[in-house]
Amino acid sequence: MCPNPAELKRVVEAALFAAQEPLPMQELKKLFGDEVATESIRSAIDELQSDWRERAIELIKLASGWRFRVRPQYMVYLERLTPEKAPRYSRAVMETLAIIAYRQPVTRGDIEQIRGVSVSSNVIKTLEGRGWVDVVGHRDVPGRPGLYATTRKFLDDLALSSLKDLPPLEQLGQLVIPDPGE
Repeated sequence: MCPNPAELKRVVEAALFAAQEPLPMQELKKLFGDEVATESIRSAIDELQSDWRERAIELIKLASGWRFRVRPQYMVYLERLTPEKAPRYSRAVMETLAIIAYRQPVTRGDIEQIRGVSVSSNVIKTLEGRGWVDVVGHRDVPGRPGLYATTRKFLDDLALSSLKDLPPLEQLGQLVIPDPGE
């Protein structure tokens, strides 16, 4: 039995709140089997976004699906509840991540050529451990070096729908907060 639009919206809302990860449209469709059209689910999502527009929580589209999140302007308050500091990454890690994000797919040699220094295996391990980069293939040259690219988790963690949402490369330097220790 196909739920009415109000019930459909409540089911989608409940699923999005209960989900640990962003839910793609294919997963949302599973909630209803073949009874509900994709367009009806999209309509429910649009209504939910409108319903939550003036609230501290928002429904956003990420690379891997839809998710509710706290609006960024309220995070400063929530951080007081969990005073854990976010991990700080070295300049080498951040530069390597930026190169991969903007030039992907790239090999370790490409990264070293752009940075002008060798890339520590710990830098790559840090990015892979975080789930932000992965080997997506191998270049067809002697040694078959791995080609690194960013993952959907990278996009999700940065609240991006796609790589097109990255700031223009020219603006990247303006976004970096200088570390007083460097």
